[in-house]
Order: sequence, then C-alpha cells, then structure tokens
Amino acid sequence: MQISEEQLTEIGMTWGVGALILYMLFIIWNLAKKSNAGRFGTFVLFFVLAFGMLGFIAKNIIKWFFDME
Repeated sequence: MQISEEQLTEIGMTWGVGALILYMLFIIWNLAKKSNAGRFGTFVLFFVLAFGMLGFIAKNIIKWFFDME
C-alpha cells in the first residue's frame, strides 16, 4: 500500500502539529516551574503563550463541525 502526498500531508498536519503543540505546552509548564511563577504567573504564561495555538485548534474544530475538506 502506497501513501499519497495528500494523505501524508493530512497525517503530518494532524499528528505532527498536534505533537508540537503538546511539546510547546510542556515547555511553557517547564518555564513556569523553573521560574517559580506561582499560580497566577503560570496562568498568565499559559494564557499568553498558548493563545496562538488556540487559533489552530479552533480552525480544525470549525472544519470538522461544518464537515469541510
């Protein structure tokens, strides 16, 4: 079975970017832990630094909801 370029792109965008998002969340958590940011500081770090990821996730949810290709 051979995988097409379109299938490879779809797998990469779904799993690859998802893995990178999880890794970035780990980096933010590690930064908060090492800097002793406290509860509010950790919230601010996650809110500000993870806000860009929210757009990517929202785009995929909207695509799935409207069943768009």
